[in-house]
Amino acid sequence: MSDYAKGLWLTLTGVLILSPDVLLIRLAGLPEWTLMFWRGAGMGGVIALWLLVTQGRGAIAAFKGVGLAGLAIGLSYTLGNVSFLYSVGHKLAANTLFILATMPVFSALIARFVLGQPVPGRTWVTIAAVLFGIGIIAMGSAGGGQGDLMGDLAAVVTALSWAVIFAIAGQKKTLSMVPAMSIAGFFAMFVSLLLAPGLSMSAASVPFVALIALIVTPGATALLSLGPRYLPPADVSLIMLLEAVFGPILVWLVLAEFPGLWTLAGGAVVLGALTLNNLAALRVQNRG
Repeated sequence: MSDYAKGLWLTLTGVLILSPDVLLIRLAGLPEWTLMFWRGAGMGGVIALWLLVTQGRGAIAAFKGVGLAGLAIGLSYTLGNVSFLYSVGHKLAANTLFILATMPVFSALIARFVLGQPVPGRTWVTIAAVLFGIGIIAMGSAGGGQGDLMGDLAAVVTALSWAVIFAIAGQKKTLSMVPAMSIAGFFAMFVSLLLAPGLSMSAASVPFVALIALIVTPGATALLSLGPRYLPPADVSLIMLLEAVFGPILVWLVLAEFPGLWTLAGGAVVLGALTLNNLAALRVQNRG
């Protein structure tokens, strides 16, 4: 298996695990800071435990190895977590997730103008197609009068924070950034501990919070942090956009939150662009 194919499968699996996240957040029904505490605690603890079990004493060296990059990822993740939870609580799930589709734009800009990395022409074409799909969704949102400026801005901040995370991880290809995601989880936990109105929850919320904290968040973030070791950060961001397709569908099926025909049409454009981009990339890798 080529490096690109390996990165593709790691990232795709992470996105599939992450896709029910918004639905579970809605079902949990907790204040943003309270949920952020449990998400952070679960992510930090589960990943740290997995590293201890699989690497033993080597886990300590793995944590030390991430250095300042791990702390930067922790800060960026905390900011993105807060903005994501705020946006989910103030907008339709489809709107939030499709605004996150700006992520590859930020990734490509960071790669080109901050890191000085070349960005393939197909990536720019795919970004253009994705933005066209977002435009279709935005037309539907404006027509329905369901926009929320702060929720929109929060989603954009989330997209930028994840683009920064992927850029940092992409620069550290020789090191696993999985320990950095554990650090990020604990960092988010301690910050939210100071701001949460309380940490208690109803019995009905427990199973949803458990799924978020013990499976979805640690599993998805660990896999997604590995993607940039094998893929360009912009490509990782593009694959992440699949959550914007699967997430709203799950919310629609379970909570009857119909995203609208405009959103479905835009989602089809995004999904088609991603499929073509990744097929083209795999063909290039196989020829090489």
